[in-house]
Amino acid sequence: MSELNKKDIEQLKASYQKQPERDVIARAIQDNGINNVARDPKAKTRMQPVFNVEVKTGKVSNQKMSGRCWMFALLNVLKQHVAKKIGVKDFQLSQNYLFFWDKIEKANMFYDHMIALAGRSTKDRTVNYYLGMPDDDGGQWDMAVALVQKYGVVPQSVFPETKVTNNTMDFDMVLGLKLRRDAMQLRRLVKGGATDKEILDARKKMLSEVYRMTAVSCGVPPKKFDFEYRDDKKKYHLDKGLTPKKFYKKYADIDLDDFVVATNSPDKKMGEKYSQPSQDNVVGGKKIEYLNMPMKYLKQAAIKQLKAGEPVWFGNDVVQQSNRKSGYLDSDLYRRGQLFNVDLDMSKADRLAYHEACVSHAMTLTGVDLVDGKPKRWKVQNSWGTKNGFKGYFVMSDDWMNKYVYEMVVRKEYLPKAQRAIDKKAPIALKPWDSLE
Repeated sequence: MSELNKKDIEQLKASYQKQPERDVIARAIQDNGINNVARDPKAKTRMQPVFNVEVKTGKVSNQKMSGRCWMFALLNVLKQHVAKKIGVKDFQLSQNYLFFWDKIEKANMFYDHMIALAGRSTKDRTVNYYLGMPDDDGGQWDMAVALVQKYGVVPQSVFPETKVTNNTMDFDMVLGLKLRRDAMQLRRLVKGGATDKEILDARKKMLSEVYRMTAVSCGVPPKKFDFEYRDDKKKYHLDKGLTPKKFYKKYADIDLDDFVVATNSPDKKMGEKYSQPSQDNVVGGKKIEYLNMPMKYLKQAAIKQLKAGEPVWFGNDVVQQSNRKSGYLDSDLYRRGQLFNVDLDMSKADRLAYHEACVSHAMTLTGVDLVDGKPKRWKVQNSWGTKNGFKGYFVMSDDWMNKYVYEMVVRKEYLPKAQRAIDKKAPIALKPWDSLE
């Protein structure tokens, strides 16, 4: 261990005082903040919202104070198909509907984990992981697909948002408390030698309580409903007696199994298929799987999909080099290393390995600006409402995509044959705490 002594501290101070223009920089930072001083003024010029390939989209959605970006992004893909079919540009699917079922399914999965791992200490890394996030809002593309395939979708008008879904903090806190208490009881039952029936009965009671908590907070999802709307030509429509799965099949008309999650995670071997069983949310549902490949294949497939008129779901680290208000995602937006005169560069692989990177957000690509066939910048549909960016749309530089985009959901047909073949491999299971978590 190296203890800082008086001499060390004096040397640190002396080194600082040798820095040129330190007082000017200090005043600027202290009065204005780091990002305001480090921001590159040329960003406005290079981040113009102009694209020569665009998907026709409507008004952006707003997840408000919730962590449901992955649901919103998938529904942004699906609603394009519904909107086109019914002739309603600003149509919205119910995010609350998927949120409801995700809470029930995650709780069900959590109980399975707690029973299976009851013999391990709560200090065990895997047990600790599950207890740390028993039923939070976060998720992945495949998790949303699992919900849609099991429960279908409904229009937002049929199952609208509530105060709870617009701000999920209180609900997540009380549900997390309930699930951790349930985990304690289930573990004690298993360790105490309870019969399978006693454990099953306790589990059923706990899940019924989770359902009640979710139902009173979000409402009870409809089994059947009438779809009533007026299209953009003012023509009235009424479709009676639909179930959520029938609505999905009739109006979305998209096979989600035609898509794969292509990842660019250079801290892992390329050309391999990976799975993340720790995040599966539906027992018996779609598994979380990734096909790891160089970034160029993700971009090529995304461009093909956009040219075909279909948005692209993508997972990214939105907190890096971004500005929420301006809507810029630009790898050179803040020149912090230059400001402090320190080297802050890390490779993508190193950022993942050293916990400087994570998949913190999901959005959809809806356009790209191609110069001589190569992408210069991308149009991004976010779910943060219309007051951010360009009426809710963001502009992403191609270099930002290289550095901070980790997952892209594309149709298999848009990948080269060699990359599609990765999907035939047996998946390598990732640890719960992997960088793609």
